[in-house]
Amino acid sequence: MADGVLHSRVGVTLIGGGALQPGDLDLALAHAPCLVAADGGADAALALGHMPVRAIGDLDSISDAARAALGPDRLLHVAEQDSTDFAKALTRIDAPFVIATGFSGRRLDHTLAALNVMVRHRHLPCIMLTAEDIAFAVPPQLDLPLAPGTRVSLFPMGPAEGRSTGLLWPINGIAFAPDGPIGTSNAALGPVTLAVTGPVIGLLPRDCLDLALAALTAATSG
Repeated sequence: MADGVLHSRVGVTLIGGGALQPGDLDLALAHAPCLVAADGGADAALALGHMPVRAIGDLDSISDAARAALGPDRLLHVAEQDSTDFAKALTRIDAPFVIATGFSGRRLDHTLAALNVMVRHRHLPCIMLTAEDIAFAVPPQLDLPLAPGTRVSLFPMGPAEGRSTGLLWPINGIAFAPDGPIGTSNAALGPVTLAVTGPVIGLLPRDCLDLALAALTAATSG
């Protein structure tokens, strides 16, 4: 990590200090076994019996006990204040994909900031676990092998447009915007294809984690 970037050949679980549902961390680690904490997320990881390989951030939220448990070699202090700890960590991870947990469910501004980071750094496939959904930045092309009736929501984080097949309500020709049309509670008729321009967050039920992860990594590698 001499270049300040954590390089991992396997998926990375990134844990923050937000709300965690029972089993969230174990679910994430089953898919992404390399554990990294964003600042105070280190305390959450340690409380659940897991030692992060790194804690990255401005380190203003991590406890003295967590600092001591990790030791100086596992701490990466990023002093600048123009980005969130989620952004500091995500931009210093080189891995096939990231599963983020502990970044939603408490302060709404923190959740919105995390979604902002995800669409600004779409080069790295990242799925956020929330209480009922998974959230991810939609790449320019995405094929989702969904079962009929699966809920599909698309939320624009800026001006966006796209084309779709396999959705109950196609998105073709719609000019999406945060203060205009959005795509909440659409539904799959079967496999769905999306082609989008602009920043869009996709939301699926949590039981779609495996297929979404495979689709996002395929879209990025392609």
